[in-house]
Amino acid sequence: MTHVQSTWPRARSLGLIILALSVLMAGCASRPSPNTASTKAKDWVGFTQKGQASYYGSKHQGKKTASGEPFKQELKTAAHKTIPFGAMVKVTNVENDKSVVVRVNDRGPFVSGRIIDLSSSAFNAIGSTEKGVLKVEIEVIK
Repeated sequence: MTHVQSTWPRARSLGLIILALSVLMAGCASRPSPNTASTKAKDWVGFTQKGQASYYGSKHQGKKTASGEPFKQELKTAAHKTIPFGAMVKVTNVENDKSVVVRVNDRGPFVSGRIIDLSSSAFNAIGSTEKGVLKVEIEVIK
């Protein structure tokens, strides 16, 4: 009598592993991370981040931003390290729940713990520039 070993248990295990990896990969692909190379703002909608916000000093007024447009303190704009130019970001001060919507047009900040640099008009909409930095949560909305 010849003994034939069944490959069914191994094939079933492999199928379950492939299914689990597919589910994990689908979850990872649904929302970009700060390291995502996508330059389309729509791909970033729903991205959130918590950290500190700072603001541009007056010495930056009129200087060219990384997007090429001149910086204007009176506009609601911001700098972020990776969110694409043109993306609209809701910035919420977690201490008073005030929010402002800004358009990303520059890169930065490059200070540890800071996640976004705001124009002074945007910063003043959610807190006082006398504080210098605010604890915020940001969310890409458009």
